[in-house]
Amino acid sequence: MPRDRALALFHAVAAHHGEAWTYDASPKFGSNALRVNGRIYAALTRRHHLLLKLPPARVAALLKAKRAERMESGGQVMHGWVTLKPDDAGEWIALSDEARAFVATDTKPKRKSR
Repeated sequence: MPRDRALALFHAVAAHHGEAWTYDASPKFGSNALRVNGRIYAALTRRHHLLLKLPPARVAALLKAKRAERMESGGQVMHGWVTLKPDDAGEWIALSDEARAFVATDTKPKRKSR
């Protein structure tokens, strides 16, 4: 699907969560992210996939069902993060709801930026 489709889908996700969002072409992680309590729960990747932070059991279930892919950055697997292609548009909003709820209730301290 064209990248414009992913932009429209992510815009719909942001609007669903009541957030104003505009695309940022910056390659910096988090430049196209949605946050709750200062933490990222969803983002649009450079490949225009939806990136979500979910509980380990949910990540495992999505991977096993082949509904999502692991997120890798610099050759490292980012545990707790999965990506979905724009082809999976029907799941973007529902899974972003799960990600937002998970991150909002996560009590672990936020990692400090380096």
